[in-house]
Amino acid sequence: MKHFGLEDQYGAYVETQSDIPIARGLKSSSAAANAIALATVSALGEEIDDLTVVNLGIDASIDAGVTITGAFDDACASYFGNVVITDNYERRILRHFQPEGDYIILIHVPSEKAYTSKSNVSRMKIIADEVRAVHKMALMGDYWQAMTLNGLLYSAVLGYDVNIALDALAEGAIAAGLSGKGPAVAAVIPRDYAINVKNVWRKYGGEIIEAQINREKAHTL
Repeated sequence: MKHFGLEDQYGAYVETQSDIPIARGLKSSSAAANAIALATVSALGEEIDDLTVVNLGIDASIDAGVTITGAFDDACASYFGNVVITDNYERRILRHFQPEGDYIILIHVPSEKAYTSKSNVSRMKIIADEVRAVHKMALMGDYWQAMTLNGLLYSAVLGYDVNIALDALAEGAIAAGLSGKGPAVAAVIPRDYAINVKNVWRKYGGEIIEAQINREKAHTL
């Protein structure tokens, strides 16, 4: 509303519903910010480009304290779908891939939560050079390998068990690793191998969510 100069004319109480477990590294805050920004633009009867909607949500998330960096990458992946590689400093989309193949996404969700606002940023800076190398790998199209290496790096530096991801890889996943800052772990699996990964993950407890690659841009209903 501030973007359109209407903050003095309107107010709102917003309540969201989501099937994304919160505080597990699954980008629930980015998805909510996108939904709220998109719904507000629609409710006002306005039309703006997609990246402006995304940036409005990011700015609001920073103001609300639910993100440290703004999570431009998470917001774009949530909004545009498929695989999105970004420059978070400049808030630019660098590459947008549409993965081929029939994959199942399995997510291991432990009971414990880890809020982004309490993340150990200084600890994560230790692997800054390695993460930059993984980013370059993703830009070249090796995004599944980049996903795995990124997840293993962050698991190691944040103290999470790497065996959940390694077990998924051993059972046929093409990529597996910590989702965001954790503690959830995601795996990309050819459909025929999904049951094998489910079976090996059951020993870790928690919840196992089955999903698909989102290939559709965010929209209002």
